[in-house]
Amino acid sequence: MVRETDIRPGAEHSTSESGDDVGGLHAPPDLRGAQKVWWWFHFLVLVNLARLRFIGILVVIGLIIMKWDMLNAYYDRWTRPANPAEARGSDVEYFCPMHPSVVRDNPREKCPICFMPLSKRKKGTGEAEVLPAGVVSRVQLSPYRIVLAGIQTWPVDYQALTKEVTAVGYVEFNERGQKTVSARVAGRIDKLVANETGQMVDAGDELALLYSPDLLVTVQNLLDAKRTGNHEMMNSARSRLELLGIDKDQIDEIIAAGKTQIQLKIRSPISGHIIKKNVREGQYVQEGTPLYDLADLSTVWIQAQVYEDDLAILPVGYGKRSEMHELGDVEVTAKTRAFPNEEFHGKLAFIYPHVDQDTRTVTVRFELKNPDHKLRPGSTASVTLKVKPQELPIFSKATGSDEQQKMLKEGRVLAVPESSVIDTGSQKIVYRETSPGVFEAIETTFGPRMIGPDGATFYPVLQGLKRGERVVTTGSFLVDAETRLNPAAGSIYFGGSGGLQVSRSTTFSDKTLKPTPRNLTKRLMTLK
Repeated sequence: MVRETDIRPGAEHSTSESGDDVGGLHAPPDLRGAQKVWWWFHFLVLVNLARLRFIGILVVIGLIIMKWDMLNAYYDRWTRPANPAEARGSDVEYFCPMHPSVVRDNPREKCPICFMPLSKRKKGTGEAEVLPAGVVSRVQLSPYRIVLAGIQTWPVDYQALTKEVTAVGYVEFNERGQKTVSARVAGRIDKLVANETGQMVDAGDELALLYSPDLLVTVQNLLDAKRTGNHEMMNSARSRLELLGIDKDQIDEIIAAGKTQIQLKIRSPISGHIIKKNVREGQYVQEGTPLYDLADLSTVWIQAQVYEDDLAILPVGYGKRSEMHELGDVEVTAKTRAFPNEEFHGKLAFIYPHVDQDTRTVTVRFELKNPDHKLRPGSTASVTLKVKPQELPIFSKATGSDEQQKMLKEGRVLAVPESSVIDTGSQKIVYRETSPGVFEAIETTFGPRMIGPDGATFYPVLQGLKRGERVVTTGSFLVDAETRLNPAAGSIYFGGSGGLQVSRSTTFSDKTLKPTPRNLTKRLMTLK
């Protein structure tokens, strides 16, 4: 046997140097007899056989590829049940929606063309099995196409949500904090201590001094009663003076001084500022004449306009103060142009019972605390109204399971992310993953869009989905849009039957969309 070491690289060189090689291929010169015969046999036969085997393998592979359909046909004939009656016993058959000519009796087989699982239909009708109620369509995707589309799923679960409504309004005075200071007796204004509009005053501060001759008789009766020790007359005189607007401190000063004071000190009943001054020094006033208009700025109102479309999410019963405390407090957050980075917090106070016909809005009133008087009446503010789920009529009036009612009391509702919802205008669809690679378009009923704790947007589920089911959040809208814009592209993108649908409301049983070779040819020509 000739070893590889026997064929040395220098052998040919030595032969050519000896002059025996004239350009042809020769055996090494050190081989003799049987070794030389074996060398030629190995070179001429075995080496060429190895090359022929490689060429033969390539030819066989090419023939298999060219005759693949024929081989599949033979395979189907060989694996077909021996008894034709058994195959005809079932009333269902399995077909490929993308290639209607492929029909099988075995549900475990796949389409030999696209290698997708087969769909089920009644035998002989050429129609697919009707989808369950609420299921608009069913889609089958291969793992490669799932990765290509970037599809991600999310489990349906209860979320702590709030409904936010943003409105623009104006800061106004709190009407419950406004007071009018008037003269209780006729007289002359001797001095205006607070003589500027807008001046800040505290409760009990002197505002003006009023001279009134009508007080002389009552004050003199008070002093005479004290001098004689008539307590009954003294108490009667004190009561008359208090009704005339003289406070207890001033009455005590008159009794301690023992002389008649004919100037009435008019004091501020609240802490606030003067929004209007109605008199001047030296002016004579009658009983009941308004002297000052005061306003307390510790709290203010914001009157905002909410559109008619948002009335359904506002809590009912806010037209009566007796019902406000029973409904709970609806929180609001306000921001002003003067302090854009500071938030002011308050509560919903009142909802007007009528709608403005010109603007189609309803006026909503919020009451907010006003620290350091930063909220100035007349300025504009952007208000965000936050309503909890249990305060929304759509949830408070709905009946559900015990689990749903318990979660609702905690402010949690069953919800899905906004990215998983596809709004077609006539219906809202969510793609639900029923098994790996299989997605169903579910027609679902949702509540109003709500905000989660981290600012994410969710849609509360009213009907159509259950807790624990997984829905598509990323890729669902892209896939749905591609299918609608180009049904042919959608049928190739999908691995299942959803690509053959033009309308989401149709199923495989729609005869107008029955897949035929002619329709498939048109779709392929469109795709090209």
